[in-house]
Amino acid sequence: MYKKYFKRLFDIVFSLSVLIILSPLLLLLSILVRIKHGSPIVFKQLRPGKDEKIFSIFKFRTMTNEKDVNGNLLHDDMRLTKFGKFLRKTSCDELLEFYNILKGDMSVVGPRPLLVKYLPYYTETERLRHTVRPGLTGLAAIKGRNTLSWEDRFKYDIEYVEKINFKLDLKIIFLTIGKIFSNDDILIGSEEVFLNLDAERKENEFEKL
Repeated sequence: MYKKYFKRLFDIVFSLSVLIILSPLLLLLSILVRIKHGSPIVFKQLRPGKDEKIFSIFKFRTMTNEKDVNGNLLHDDMRLTKFGKFLRKTSCDELLEFYNILKGDMSVVGPRPLLVKYLPYYTETERLRHTVRPGLTGLAAIKGRNTLSWEDRFKYDIEYVEKINFKLDLKIIFLTIGKIFSNDDILIGSEEVFLNLDAERKENEFEKL
């Protein structure tokens, strides 16, 4: 009953409440992003949602649009500002995803929405993560966030899909808040050590040849 009916109602009430309560903070962050990173304020990127339906995820920009002499964007680490790192460390860059939740693209809790280019590289079991709405946070997030290997991330995603219930969602939300304040398990910019999923799967296939 919760998964089929009440989870969506919870998402609407929760996300609307957060957007109203945090509206002064969202306004302040919008002004600061505009000053420090320029325009546009919002970063948009296509991500696969429930049933692999593509949607635009919204975040506050954490990088500038600096380019080299040839007009090409500089490397991400060179465009990521101190303020951008602060936004990522505190997860403030993801606050705009509550609008995605209100729209119905996402849920408060669920598997994180990954890149569209990863779609061809999932196993049939891993595709189960797309049978529910992607989440702002999830079981994988409280188990290690972006320090987990791909295999462990997907293992926790599937575990969540199979166990969805209200009590589990509340537990994940409260543990996520604790993770944010402790800044645990967060890798930023050049600190990231894992290959992109597509690169890792291609490398594994090459090693099998």
